[in-house]
Parts: sequence; structure tokens; C-alpha cells
Amino acid sequence: MSLRRKPKKPTKFQQAADGSMTLIEHVRELRNRLFWASIGIVAGLIVGFIVSNYVFDLLSGPYCNLDSSWVLNADGVKECRYLTLGATDGLILKLKIALWVGLIVGAPVWLFQLWAFIAPGLHRHERKWAYVFVAIAAPLFAGGAVLAYFVVEHSLAFIMEAGVLEESQQLEVTSYIGFVTTMILLFGVAFEFPLVLLMLNFTGVVSARRLLSWWRAVVFLSFAFAAIATPDPGPFGMTLLAACMTLLYFIAVLVAFLNDKRKGRGKELYEGLDDDAISELPEEKVPVGASDPIAAPTAVEAPAPVSKPAPIERRYDDMT
Repeated sequence: MSLRRKPKKPTKFQQAADGSMTLIEHVRELRNRLFWASIGIVAGLIVGFIVSNYVFDLLSGPYCNLDSSWVLNADGVKECRYLTLGATDGLILKLKIALWVGLIVGAPVWLFQLWAFIAPGLHRHERKWAYVFVAIAAPLFAGGAVLAYFVVEHSLAFIMEAGVLEESQQLEVTSYIGFVTTMILLFGVAFEFPLVLLMLNFTGVVSARRLLSWWRAVVFLSFAFAAIATPDPGPFGMTLLAACMTLLYFIAVLVAFLNDKRKGRGKELYEGLDDDAISELPEEKVPVGASDPIAAPTAVEAPAPVSKPAPIERRYDDMT
């Protein structure tokens, strides 16, 4: 009696990889992925609601460092105080902070569910580079967020002192928190720009030499973006952001050169030629002699005429 193992049933990941899943099964898998991603976000939302007061104190740091934000309370003690325009502003702001923290805390869950849904459609080398780019994108975004907090902390006092109200003013809480979070998002996205250039290079769209030839435009656009994004009208924040973006650009170009060298790019036969350059043809002249005479075609006999069939005689009663 021979013991045979039953063949293992392929997993959903393997079925999606070899294309054996039907459309309904894809829709069901998407539903399950969205469900577990939502569970991860809700769990992060609960954690964010618990720590929302600590996050609010962290975001309030640049404003509470100003002398104008401190007022005397009923007990005669100074405290950092905001202006509120609505009765529900505090609760809504706490829910917003909890949602932001929940998206960050639940990122491993919903990112894994997203990756598990799209990964079967990618090749093995594409999945490998996706891991690398995601591992680089997270620290870059975190670095941009830290830089944004540093810029806001050093530019907020100048902004408030330069206004017509001078420094004796209090800020509305939802507007201030929205301002800080917008700055963090802008700086974080700006730090992802070199990663986009590397993706273009690794996919073979742009070479490293072409990326390096754009350095003047990149430096100009970095300063233009920094001048628009930074709240400080002075040169400190703008120069700091533009310098970081330019440095990351040149690091990306260096990595692109190493990648081109590894893949042997730039050694092609027609690499140094322009698209409109005329190809060099050999100038060796080959003598051409007289060709052989061509015989005239023989006459073709005309086909015999086809005899027409005799008309059919019809009787008068054939029409009935």
C-alpha cells in the first residue's frame, strides 16, 4: 500500500500570480484586502485617539515658544492658549489628529494589504525594486517632516512679528494645526523627488548623463518650489529646503551613474550619436557591368471562345 500525499491547494497569491483567478475571485480578494486594511486603520485610529493630546502638544511647540501665546488663566498662572471659533472645534481637531496618527500607525497593515493585491501582477525583479524604493521612501518622508517642523519653529516668530498686528496676537487652533500639517506634507513630498528620478533611471527611461544635464533646471525649480512652499519670507527656510532638495538630486544622479555602469549603459554602438546624425556609409565603389539580355516574351495563344448556351424555350403555361 503506497502512501501518496494529496497535492496542496494553491494559495490565492499563487493563483493570482499565474492568472488562474476569475474576475469574481479578484473582486472578492479586493473586498477582503480592503476589509483588513480598514481594520488596521481603525486600530490605529484608536491608538491615535489615545495619544492625540501628546501629538497636539508636539505640534503646538513652535507656537507655544512665543511670548504672545502665553496668557494668565483664572488662577494667575501663564498657559499657552489658542483661539476657538466653534464649540466643536476641539473635538473635530482631536479626531483629525487621531486619524493622521491612525494612518501612520496602521501603515504596515494597509500597505501590506495593498502590496499583497498588486504584487502578483509584477515580475520578480519588479517586486525586488519595489521593496527597495519603499524602504527609501519612508526615511525620506520622515526627513522632510522633521525639516518642516524645524523651519516652522524658526520662522513663525518672524512671520508674526512682521505682520501689522506685530507679536501681540493669538492664533486660531484649527488654522494653526492645518498650517503645520500642510508644511509637513509639502516637505515630505518634496523629499520624494529624487526617488522619482531614480525610478525613471532604473526603468531605463532616462540615463544618468541626461539627469545630470538637467542640473540647472533642477536647482532653479528647487529654489522656486522652496520660495512658494516655505512660510518664511526670509532666505533661511527657502535656502535650507532648496539646498536639501539639490543635495538629494545630486545623490540620486550619483546612484544613477552607478546603476548605468552596472548595466553597461553608455557602451552601445550608437550611444555617442545624435538622433539627427547621418550614418557613415562605406565609400568603396563597385563596378557595375552590362546586364544579360532579356528575352522577349512569347506570344500567348488566345483562349477559345466560350459558346453561349442555347436559349431555353418556355411554354405559356410555365408562368402559372
